[in-house]
Amino acid sequence: MIESLFRPALSRMQPYAPGEQAAPGKTIKLNTNENPYPPAPEVVKAIQEAASGPLNRYPDPVATSFRRAAADALGLPGPEWILAGNGSDEILTILVRGFVGEGQHLRLPYPSYILYRTLADIQGAAWQQTPFENDWKLPAAFGENEDDLRLVLLPNPNSPSGTLVPKNEVASIADSLDCPLIVDEAYVDFANENCLDLVQENERVLVTRTLSKSYGLAGMRFGFLVAQPHVVAELSKIKDSYNCDAISIAAATAAVSSQDWLSDIVAKLNATRGRMETRLTEMGFAVTPSHANFVWCQHPDGNHQSRYEYLKKNQILVRYMSFPDWGDGLRISVGTDDQIDACLMMLERFS
Repeated sequence: MIESLFRPALSRMQPYAPGEQAAPGKTIKLNTNENPYPPAPEVVKAIQEAASGPLNRYPDPVATSFRRAAADALGLPGPEWILAGNGSDEILTILVRGFVGEGQHLRLPYPSYILYRTLADIQGAAWQQTPFENDWKLPAAFGENEDDLRLVLLPNPNSPSGTLVPKNEVASIADSLDCPLIVDEAYVDFANENCLDLVQENERVLVTRTLSKSYGLAGMRFGFLVAQPHVVAELSKIKDSYNCDAISIAAATAAVSSQDWLSDIVAKLNATRGRMETRLTEMGFAVTPSHANFVWCQHPDGNHQSRYEYLKKNQILVRYMSFPDWGDGLRISVGTDDQIDACLMMLERFS
């Protein structure tokens, strides 16, 4: 049987389960932290132009136009500080493959992005979870060195909590570690600070970003790494030859060049997030203050899965999440004002 020929690590692992995708129709989708608004008009124009271009030719293997535009937008010294990828998930895959060997360890906080564990399993590596404290603070143990510890991953802001570890604390963690610290900033555009400065100060700090959230390009699959040039050069050996297609490069370049549009969208979504937090609190939920485009909330009656099912029955998808030895709750993405009003109304009707 062919099953016996798979690598043992693959046979043992549990696959990563993406968020539920709604069938076309009237479903309000608030479960996968997508931007509810369409991307900047310049992005649509760039996609149309790219689609009418030479698609019979391979794309730029290093996404030069995007890297130049992103370096300019983010205030980086140059494009050599950026590695483009097919979503930040590919970037994370490259990082784990580059730094963690079979039998070695990576560390992540708990609860957080469970894909990190999947990537370790694929490598035949071990993952170590460091639980957050009750107030979503990181314990001192998160920054401790350990034999065979090859990589530490820190989603910042974190999911599902939406909490942010301040930059000065991230710098202290990085200084205490002998291995690289990956700061996964998928949601950072909704926060008030980021860790890009730390990359220039410490070669072991690497920052990952995605265009799926704030830029409204979840359907295009484009992400990138910010790291010192010699780190980017080494990791580039691992990526696929042409890992980003011509249309996604064009879309991403136009998106990252539309910083005024980004500022407007982020302000709109953050305002909606604040209103969500207020209303949910008034309804009796314990709401964790969020620095992302979603809200984590828990009700004292504990009926989170029943609420999720009630909302789904009424064509509203949110994310019910349960973490062993931690608890469960609802993670609700920030949608349009109308979408959030509909969700809140249904939550008020739940009994």
